[in-house]
Amino acid sequence: MNDFIFHNPDKVYFGTNQLGHLSEELLKFGKKVLLVYGGGSIKKNGLYDSIVTIAKNSGIELFELSGVEPNPRHSTVNKGAAICKKENISVVLAAGGGSTIDCAKGIAAAALTENGDVWPLVSGGVWVTKALPVVAILTNAATGSEMDAWAVISNMDTNEKIGLGGSALIPRVAFENPEYSYTLPPFQTACGAFDIFNHVLDNYYLAGEASFDLLLEMQEAVMRTVVKWAPVAMNEPENYEARANLMWASSMALNSILDGGTVHGCACHAMEHELSAYYDITHGHGLAIVTPRWLTYILDETTASAIYRLGTQVFDVPKGLNEFEGAKKAIAALSDFCFGTLGLLPTLTDLSIDETHFKAMAEHACISGSITGPKVLTPSDVEAIYKMCL
Repeated sequence: MNDFIFHNPDKVYFGTNQLGHLSEELLKFGKKVLLVYGGGSIKKNGLYDSIVTIAKNSGIELFELSGVEPNPRHSTVNKGAAICKKENISVVLAAGGGSTIDCAKGIAAAALTENGDVWPLVSGGVWVTKALPVVAILTNAATGSEMDAWAVISNMDTNEKIGLGGSALIPRVAFENPEYSYTLPPFQTACGAFDIFNHVLDNYYLAGEASFDLLLEMQEAVMRTVVKWAPVAMNEPENYEARANLMWASSMALNSILDGGTVHGCACHAMEHELSAYYDITHGHGLAIVTPRWLTYILDETTASAIYRLGTQVFDVPKGLNEFEGAKKAIAALSDFCFGTLGLLPTLTDLSIDETHFKAMAEHACISGSITGPKVLTPSDVEAIYKMCL
């Protein structure tokens, strides 16, 4: 068990009737608000009209940046930062899923730089300690950005997708109404659900001696929640219990409460970010393709026990098996969840991706030389895993 510090200042309003608190929270920071959103789903589900009405009735001056991409571009972030500088924005309000919230975080950070360009912060690995306040209204359970200190920004000019972190990027307030996710199509629900699952598995779970029982049980509970409720939400889009369980699992998976000093190199995320950077695929889908192959690649006498435990605790793999046999059954159960239950396409070939860029992608995924974790991965290891995904 490692030493660790836990501190998360995000205030969460969870449930169906909480948006009435939006104006009081925004006005704590000022009256000039930049509303950031994506392709218009918040207009279809009525959230946009609610925000506009609340702002009008509260004397809030609302500015807008729409069209945030699924993998938010640095150029879009910079447009938002320019608005903030020009209009002296007080607070950035994100209404959408993780990409929208990530974009808002990048805007909040870039707005306080001299030139309003987010990419030097991203590429330079700057830990952001000064940013405009961010308030998030979550519409898609997936990334956990509504309650964590991270954003992921893409530069399609250079085929780079990189995390931007900082204590100032944790939203000050988040609103989580499961009803706002009712209109998500099954594919987006599936991708978001596996993103939640992988946050736990990739970040914390296979931490070896650094783990301790309480956190392992909590981590497994989040993963079991995804396995149980994702197919329900896909088949019954307006099932409140399903949407609520997934939405809170999203926040719990990455707000560092499951951390306990166990964070490692996030191999699957590092590998998938390269796929998104080069091919602009949906993040959760890429993770689903990579994760079972990663587990297969790292399976040996040092990892078999933990992978087998995943199977018994999350997927009902029988206990009492040989550890290697049990671990293989765990990986098979995970694959069936991804490609059977969630219905996601199982290979990169299905997404028209070949090995053309694998070498460059692998080298960038291991930008510091390797990826740490239950097994240290070098560029040649990563390239081999990519090839397993074809």
